Amino acid sequence: MKFDSLIIGGGVAGLSCAIRCAEAGLKTAVIAAGQSALHFSSGSIDLLGRLPNGELVTHPFDAFSALEQQQPEHPYCKIGQSNVKNALDWYQTMMAECGVQLTTQGDETNHLRLTPMGTFRATWLSQQTVHPFPMFEPQQGLTRIALVTVDGFRDFQPELTADNVSKLPQFADVTVTTAAVELPDFEIMQRNPCEFRSIDISRVLRDESKLHAFAKSLIQQVGQADLVVLPSVFGNGDGAATIKLLEGLTGFTICELPTMPPSLLGIRLEEAMKSRYKALGGLILAGDEVKRGKFENGKLARIYTRNHREMPLVADHFLIATGSFFSHGMQAQRQAVIEPIFNLDLSTIPHRDNWYQHDFFSTQAHPFMKMGVKANASLQPSRQGQAIENLYCAGALLSHYDPVTEGCGSGVAISTGHFVAEQMIANHTREIENVPEQQERTIA
Repeated sequence: MKFDSLIIGGGVAGLSCAIRCAEAGLKTAVIAAGQSALHFSSGSIDLLGRLPNGELVTHPFDAFSALEQQQPEHPYCKIGQSNVKNALDWYQTMMAECGVQLTTQGDETNHLRLTPMGTFRATWLSQQTVHPFPMFEPQQGLTRIALVTVDGFRDFQPELTADNVSKLPQFADVTVTTAAVELPDFEIMQRNPCEFRSIDISRVLRDESKLHAFAKSLIQQVGQADLVVLPSVFGNGDGAATIKLLEGLTGFTICELPTMPPSLLGIRLEEAMKSRYKALGGLILAGDEVKRGKFENGKLARIYTRNHREMPLVADHFLIATGSFFSHGMQAQRQAVIEPIFNLDLSTIPHRDNWYQHDFFSTQAHPFMKMGVKANASLQPSRQGQAIENLYCAGALLSHYDPVTEGCGSGVAISTGHFVAEQMIANHTREIENVPEQQERTIA
């Protein structure tokens, strides 16, 4: 099978690249081995929360000059601030067309999102059902917050969240309460605790009569509150509409909180992106895995997958966006770290004793988090020191940044995926324009 662009990896980076390529009319395929990290994510888009030296970032784009000084090999520094901004603007617009509204602050500052632990993390874009706490005064406009769970739901403990929020000095004058609301049909669902997950609850609340019963119980348990915080249990596709209806039934301002996997906020992003990509004519080879590739004259000529065996997949341009250790984009052996598909050159630390900090919850970032594939300014990786002309790398597989400590994982994924797509599109256009000229030479 022959494609214009072939994307290895179905996460944020891979899908961002694939959607942009499909928008431009490229014949595109995505090879996705399994669930992406979006099933475990917050569903918000982080841009830059901290600099490599640990300094808190409030205005991400204003911090790019400091980032370049501290980590010039950071993916953001390679592709440039304007490309990052263009990519995130494109993503926000594209997702709005898919029905997922992502909001940011008008003054180009980060905002804070509440975590299930009762802490706050800086982020750039959040879904419309997530409350954007202001960066400098998160308690602004709030006098009473109610943290509510579903009775019997084990993936959110509001007492823990409330205890930690109450200890923050900004919330000294804010009353934080907790409540548990009974879910209709709970007796039937509790036969197996493993089935009582967020996605199971969402199926119950799709029934409007049961949502009305849930709303009545919510009013009784909460009483008065400026903001009611509920775990994300309202569906992956129609969740925002369900919450809007619940707000109308209760009169409360309601926001969602990401919980233990599966994260419906993250799945909501993934399903919207996949639907957009398929609507554009894109192909997803789900449940498949790339096993090896064939290189010829400095290019990746073809790849072989588990399902297609000896039938090669051929493309003009390839992207590898298989993620980091979590999704097996990299593998740690006893004394070395490898990229398992093409054996690409990595930026690693020679001795394994220096891969990590002594304490798991260390004040210093773990060095292995910055390991990844070496790439040039065009995000082209290399093998044995030789850059591969038609292969690109994006997302968590790239080296020289820490997506967790720096709070930039999804921002890097979107911007590098989009950046690669624009190069693929430009190269494809040039190749098409050169075809008539080549044909004339052949005829002559």
